[in-house]
Amino acid sequence: MAQVIEITDFSAPDLDVYARLTEAQLLNRFEPAKGMFIAESPKVIHRALDGGCQPVSMLMERKDIDGSAREILARCPDIPVYTADEELLCGLTGYHLTRGVLCAMRRPALPSMEELLRNAHRVAILENVQNPTNVGAIFRSAAALGMDAVLLTPGCSDPLYRRSARVSMGTVFQIPWTFTPAWPGEGMAQLEELGFATAALALREDTLSIDDPRLRSEERLAVLLGSEGDGLADDTIARCRYTVKIPMYHGVDSLNVAAASAVAFWELRRMPTD
Repeated sequence: MAQVIEITDFSAPDLDVYARLTEAQLLNRFEPAKGMFIAESPKVIHRALDGGCQPVSMLMERKDIDGSAREILARCPDIPVYTADEELLCGLTGYHLTRGVLCAMRRPALPSMEELLRNAHRVAILENVQNPTNVGAIFRSAAALGMDAVLLTPGCSDPLYRRSARVSMGTVFQIPWTFTPAWPGEGMAQLEELGFATAALALREDTLSIDDPRLRSEERLAVLLGSEGDGLADDTIARCRYTVKIPMYHGVDSLNVAAASAVAFWELRRMPTD
């Protein structure tokens, strides 16, 4: 039975996680074991629970208790559920709960890069991709199109930020991921030690086309994508085995990084018989 708590006091400390803590404060870089994140929408919450994430509390409109959140509450009967009508909740959070349900969860421990890649053959690497929407969209494509794991450099937006997780449709809880160590030095060295060929997506003339058969034939391949504005750093590209581009038409010079990731993941996936 859900522990339903009617909100009467916006200043209650238990509501800080929804109303007053920033994404950076929730992350808690200095004490990662105490870090939290907010999952938004029933689909994302279900996938977070399926991925083993531990719920702490929920926030929702009254109508959702017996509506869209019913199955979630059945899975989490022992946590507090804070509720009020839509107007009060909008005043608390600062935005309309268009997807109805928020769930505060403990951040899961991340694997080491070596653990993550031990059995992987196709890996996406994001270098300094700071837009949460792009990060979420790339995760969704990576999960759907055959990537085994995602690596993010320390300058990337956190995949568990509320917007990233929502845009990913919860796939951040389905595909394994972690942050790299020092980049590119230590991170690239580990990729090489683990036998990964590296393919940098970059707008350069001295590149292979994305459909070059040499790329698909690599047993272990890491696909590197840079930020929307700057792309991959020159020293990162210099260390990659391949530099790759997607052919463009009608005078278009490039795709959004999330769209480019979908094309690359589909084209460079392993064959079903592998």
